[in-house]
Amino acid sequence: MRRPTAGIIRTPRLDLLPLRVEHAPEMAELLGDPALHTFIGGTPLEPSALRSRYERLTAGSPDPAVSWLNWVIRHREEERLTGTVQATAAPAGHGLLAEIAWVLGTPWQGRGIAVEAARALVDGLGAQSVHTVIAHIHPEHRASAAVAAAAGLAPTGHLHDGEMRWQRVLVP
Repeated sequence: MRRPTAGIIRTPRLDLLPLRVEHAPEMAELLGDPALHTFIGGTPLEPSALRSRYERLTAGSPDPAVSWLNWVIRHREEERLTGTVQATAAPAGHGLLAEIAWVLGTPWQGRGIAVEAARALVDGLGAQSVHTVIAHIHPEHRASAAVAAAAGLAPTGHLHDGEMRWQRVLVP
C-alpha cells in the first residue's frame, strides 16, 4: 500500500502548499488569536515554538505506517496564508483511514475558504487511495460542523473525548 504524500493542491482561489518550517513566522501571527483555541484547546504558540512544532511535523511520523500530511492554505489573489489543513493517514482494515482537521485565521473566516480547502483535501486524499476520512468536532462548533458537512462528512453519533466523530467513506 502506497503512503499518501502532501503535494500541492489547487482550487479556484487557493493553493494548499505542503507545510515548511519557513511558514512559521507568518502562521504564528495568523494563529495568534486566542479565540481560535476556544474549541481546540491550548494557547497560541510563539513563533519559535511554532517553528519547533513545524520542524517535528515536517520530519514526519516516527511510525513508518503513519503519514503526517500538513498544508498551509494560501489565498492566491490576496497572496497571504489564511490557515492550515492536515491529515494523519494510517492503515485501517483493508485500506487507509485519514483523520483530518483545519484551522482558519479569524480574518479569513466566513468567506468559504475552509469549505474550499476541506473539500480539496478530502478529494486529494481520495485520489491517494484513502478509503475513509474522519474528523472530530466539538458539538458546539457549528462553523466546523458546516465545513465537515460541505466536505461530505456526516456525524456518526459517536463521541471521542467530548467531540463528535464525523465520517465519509470515499472508497466502498
